[in-house]
Amino acid sequence: MANELNRLGTLTYGPPFCTDPGQARADVGVFFRRLRGALGGEAFPYAWVPEFHKDQQRLHLHFAAGRYIKRSVIEEAWGHGFVHIKRLSDVPAGSGTRGEARRAAGYLSKYVSKSFADQRIKGRHRYDVAQGFRPERMTVWGRSAGEVIGLASDLLGQRGPLHLWHSDEQPGWQGPPAVWAQWS
Repeated sequence: MANELNRLGTLTYGPPFCTDPGQARADVGVFFRRLRGALGGEAFPYAWVPEFHKDQQRLHLHFAAGRYIKRSVIEEAWGHGFVHIKRLSDVPAGSGTRGEARRAAGYLSKYVSKSFADQRIKGRHRYDVAQGFRPERMTVWGRSAGEVIGLASDLLGQRGPLHLWHSDEQPGWQGPPAVWAQWS
């Protein structure tokens, strides 16, 4: 949201489909390098998240950008199948670009949260952003996950998160203790 990413896109593989998260990461890296080149070479902010299709085998990628990009330019840069892109303008009146960006961040967070239960991408980043465009880091300390969530909610001016995920509620969780939260 900090980079006002208000356009949400999907990159879908056509045959041959991609089932390897490592290959998808490499392909999306090439995609954004090509896209940057097609747009004049200047770096721009974006974020992306991989997701498995309903068949639980094939991957596709969701991304957010903060500027208009012709669909034909995106298609040429992707080159692996199909693309979809839209500006998220269905927000309350007066929300502006920040409201659109908040909505895009919500969509991407939903895809990130799905990936926590997916052990096929174990050890990999669950999302990535353009180099140099990471949001400002905020550290919140507390004695428990609940206290940290409460303090973070206060900082965000929210009553609490819309979605909350705890690793201790996941059968067979093998990683370190983790909590993920999404606010509106």
